[in-house]
This record gives sequence, structure tokens and C-alpha cells, in this order.
Amino acid sequence: MTPSVPPLPSTPCIAVVGLGYVGLPLAIAFGHRVETVGFDIDATRVAELDEGRDRTGECGAGEMRAATRLRFSTDPAALGACNVFIVTVPTPVDEANRPALGALEAASRLVGSLLKRGDVVVYESTVYPGTTEEVCVPILEEASGLRFNVDFSCGYSPERINPGDRQRRLATITKVTSGSTPATADFVDALYRSIIEAGTHRAPSIKVAEAAKVIENTQRDVNIALVNELAMIFNTMGIDTRDVLDAAGTKWNFLPFSPGLVGGHCIGVDPYYLTHKATVLGYHPELILTARRINSRMGLHVAHQVMRLMAGKRIHVVDSRILVLGLTFKEDCPDLRNTRVGEIVRELQASHANVDVHDPLADPAEARAHLGIDLVEAPAMDAYDAVVLAVPHAAFLAVGLDGVRAHGKATCVVYDVKSVLGADGVDGRL
Repeated sequence: MTPSVPPLPSTPCIAVVGLGYVGLPLAIAFGHRVETVGFDIDATRVAELDEGRDRTGECGAGEMRAATRLRFSTDPAALGACNVFIVTVPTPVDEANRPALGALEAASRLVGSLLKRGDVVVYESTVYPGTTEEVCVPILEEASGLRFNVDFSCGYSPERINPGDRQRRLATITKVTSGSTPATADFVDALYRSIIEAGTHRAPSIKVAEAAKVIENTQRDVNIALVNELAMIFNTMGIDTRDVLDAAGTKWNFLPFSPGLVGGHCIGVDPYYLTHKATVLGYHPELILTARRINSRMGLHVAHQVMRLMAGKRIHVVDSRILVLGLTFKEDCPDLRNTRVGEIVRELQASHANVDVHDPLADPAEARAHLGIDLVEAPAMDAYDAVVLAVPHAAFLAVGLDGVRAHGKATCVVYDVKSVLGADGVDGRL
């Protein structure tokens, strides 16, 4: 006799597993509408959220207070009454650029230990196509003793959070949804439509949704790699890259990408998930991996450019003082994950320069622990042989070129990585 498939939850009670840049906004959004538990293994993080403090800067205390049906916990028992589990844990790569699924597997074991018949598990973490059904589902089955698509079902709805972006928020970004059965796909889509003002796009399968997510950032990575390589070529020709891009950009179908450092937990990581799976299946991706190599060496390129400009002014790099402004992976965001600025710092230090780093948004303890960099709280004025504006935080833009240059000596080199200070008055830019 074929076992009956239990009905899907009629009244969702949601558990959001992982309260970082992705999970917290999601928990708050659902916490306005249905009973929601935000779970994280980091007790310090949960204690801060209970006090209305979000160290990522993505959500304010008022937003958290307004989500009256949301509570935070580090206790798995607090998730016992939940019937929808949304997993939003990090999926980084290891030192060999291979997918590091430890957090995802641990979260799946936790959720599996709590699963009941009829429950739904939705994954938002970026993965390679097939991960949900090939990696996560077996863990859920083993931990729960239940059967996939008989006792419980799964969905995948990739996160599209853009850290530090105050215009594109969770509710205003179209959400891709999917489910392991037609009924589950309907359920997951309706669940997200209840909080996403921009609407949803229902993918035909979980694998399609997984693939859609991983190529979003892969496409950007490849395009940025092209303009980064162009920047290196034009630099050898003595041509200003920005002038070239401005001219080319007058054609209607020229894509407006700019050179820069590619870090963070998305663009600098997601392509490796796709290339890993492709390689396992016997296909060797060439363009994507070439783009990764180009973007990964841009920190070294910037450091070499700074030293070349210093030499042009007869400033000795050895024992010089260099100030790097900004350490996080992008502007107006405190996230240090996979930042490429550290490579600039290390390369300058390897040439025996004395390098100070100042970033008003980065956490000093995290910078020291993960990057080995001691941040300078208040860099001196008229003191540096070179000043590198690596990350254009609003605080740096507010003082402008004069304020940035004021940290340097009269003959100092000013290098503007993202070309936000204008061509006049800087010595170099990408």
C-alpha cells in the first residue's frame, strides 16, 4: 500500500536557520506576518539581536521591534513547533577554492533532527546545481528517519541580498522559487509572495533555481574580469581606462562594467561552485576560471601600480609609509569576507613598506583575527608617502580628494582604486 503524502502546513510557523546578511532580513520580514524563530549558533550574535543591534548594519532596531511575531534563539528546542525551515547559512570555499559545505551539512542535520511529517525545508544558501537533492536531502532523511517527498519536501529559493544596498532590499528584489513537488513549489512560491513586493519567479525545478543563482554572480565575475584585463592592457599603453570606458559607453549596447577588486561572499565565491560541479562531471570550464584568475590578482596589480608611481616620484618604497583607506570587500558595508584589499597590504609590506590601514566600518578584532591587520583609528596628516583609496566608503567621499590627500606628504602618491575622486589630482586609478 502506497503511504499517503501528508498535507503541507496550512499555518506556517517558520524557522530561519542562520542570522547573517541573508537570514536576519528574511526572519524580520516573516516575523511581521507569522510566528517565526530566528536561530543561530552564535550566542553573541543572538544576544545582540535581542538588544536590537545588528552588527552587519542591514537592519535597524525599529525593524526588529516591529516584527512582533519574531523571536531569536540558540536553542534547537525552540524550533520544535516550526513546520517550515529556511536555511540561510554561509557556503564559502576552502583554501583550494572547493565548495565548503560544512555549515550547510550541519544545518541540515539540525533541521533533520527536528523534522515532522508534512514539514517543508527551503534552502537559500548559494550552491552548485544538485546540492539540495544530492547532499542535503540524504542528511535530512538520515537525521529524521523520514522519506523525501513522502513525509517531507524541500524547496530552493536563492538569496539575492546585496549588502550595503539601501535601494534594493529583500522585498523589492524578485524572488526565484522552486519545490521538489508541484504542491511544494506552489507552497514555497505563495510563502515568498506574502513578503516580496516585487513578486516571484517560479523555476521548473530545484536544480534550475540553484543554477540560476550561481550564474548570476558568475556572469558579473566574467564581465568584470574583462574590464580588469582591459585596465591592465591600457595601463601598459599609458591610456586612462575610465576615459576609454566613457567613450565606448556612448554606444547603446555597450555594457557598463567597471574595473575593480572582486571580493565578498558572492561574486568571488559562487563561480567556484559551478566550476567544481562541472569538473566533477568531466567538463573543464575555461572562461570562468580564467576570469577568476584575472580578478584574483587585481590586488597585486594595484600594489604594483602604487609602487611604480612612487618610483616615478623618486619615493623609495623601502621604509616608506603608506596609508590604505578601506578594508571591507565593498563600500558602506562592514563585511570583511574575502576582501581583496588584504592582498594590496601584504604585497606592499612584502616590499618593506610600513602600511597603515584605516576603515571606520570594519571591526578591528575581526580584521586582526582573520586578516592579521591592525586597523589605525585616526591616521596622521601630512605623514604618508602614498595614500590608496581602496574602498570608497561614504565617510571618505565626504572629505573628497583634498581630505584624502591631506594624509600624505606634499609629494605623495594618491591612488584611487574605484575612480571616485576624478582623474584630476590623483596619480593613478584602475
